[in-house]
Amino acid sequence: MKIAVYGPGRAGGALALAASRAGHQITGIDGRDPQAVAVLTDVVHPHGGTPELLIIAVSDDAIGAVASVLTTSARAVVHVSGAVPVDVLKPFADDGSLIGSFHPLQTFPNALVGADRLAGAAVAVTAEGELNATLFALAESLGCHPFAITDERKPLYHAAAAASANYTLATLAVASELYIAAGVDPGVAQPLVRAVVDNAFELGPDAALTGPIARGDVATVKAQIAAVRTAAPDMIDAFIDLGRITADIAGNADLFSEVFE
Repeated sequence: MKIAVYGPGRAGGALALAASRAGHQITGIDGRDPQAVAVLTDVVHPHGGTPELLIIAVSDDAIGAVASVLTTSARAVVHVSGAVPVDVLKPFADDGSLIGSFHPLQTFPNALVGADRLAGAAVAVTAEGELNATLFALAESLGCHPFAITDERKPLYHAAAAASANYTLATLAVASELYIAAGVDPGVAQPLVRAVVDNAFELGPDAALTGPIARGDVATVKAQIAAVRTAAPDMIDAFIDLGRITADIAGNADLFSEVFE
């Protein structure tokens, strides 16, 4: 497939690199940052020509502005947001292009790492008919697992994506601060965290839950809270909030109601 990318950042760069590696022809790279465009162009080496698909990979808030000024002869145009409706691309549809969205459910710390991590990731596709089939085929060619999502369900889906990624990092940030306060290298938790995540997907979060809250060890949790309050007071509110959520999951909310006041 002949593909053009507007937006040479982490997501756009990852998709351009992955698509090129998969045998697709990148016809062009464009965007508002000339330096970033030049860097990605040097890596991907676009062939020129008329694209069949234009991928707009900019921030959610910028998609509408880009759609209002950008023109293309591409048969189809998609954005890569998991939250923004497809209708934001209506100017392209008015000019005869098919429109949709193509949201890789993966994190892109940079273009190179992101391209490597695309294989095996899920991709949320919002499109109809011919374009839906095209985007499913594109995802599969990148080694991804496409699934359909409607515009109506995208905000909730994207909330789930944010919770699974960003909230996990927020929790690990809290844990890291507590390890450091205890004089322990946070890296010691890596095997534990990896095992917990594996268990959560194999067994389900509820069944995978272990620890003092799941066991109902009130005294232990009280001691934890006292220690955090003394050694890492900036983390106490987050620690208590996370404990309250954990107690709800464990079905022990009543047992810990006074502990997490």
